Amino acid sequence: MRKKDDTLRDTLLNLARSIANTEGIDAINIRTLAQRAGIATGTMYNYFSNKEEILLALTEEYWMQALLDMRTVSTADSFCAQLKEIFVFLRERIDQSAGKLMHSLSHLNTLGQLRMESMQSVLEASLLQRMEQDQAIREDIWNEHFTKQQFVQFIRRNMILLLKTKAPMADLCVFIQIIENTIYS
Repeated sequence: MRKKDDTLRDTLLNLARSIANTEGIDAINIRTLAQRAGIATGTMYNYFSNKEEILLALTEEYWMQALLDMRTVSTADSFCAQLKEIFVFLRERIDQSAGKLMHSLSHLNTLGQLRMESMQSVLEASLLQRMEQDQAIREDIWNEHFTKQQFVQFIRRNMILLLKTKAPMADLCVFIQIIENTIYS
């Protein structure tokens, strides 16, 4: 069996991304990628077992970049203002090609779900860090039954729900008002 080449894997993902952007996600398949990369179809299976795995790798790569970019997007001082900036940023990303990728993976297998949950964990860690930096947040609200970590999980889950359902900005404003009423004096 041939040793995997990370450069070839990157090339294959770049080709898949190019096909998705120019011809659509449905145009991506093992045979087309192998042909465009100038490799045997069998070689593709050393890197990806099926189309879904390619789409999952693209989605994961896309979200890792989005989460890195998110670090510089939010410039507000307050946690709640940052939440709004992050939501708008993520919504724009989803409205671009990320939404199509995510929709194509709506039937994810367990491994895919675990990989997407890891992306959400990165988002959650970022939200927790941002919340801890906001000195205006009351410290007397936290206890063993209501921790910062639990509250950030609640925020992340609801933000993702608002993003998935394409909720109007008015719903985000209500959500942020609830957070403000909870954490500020």
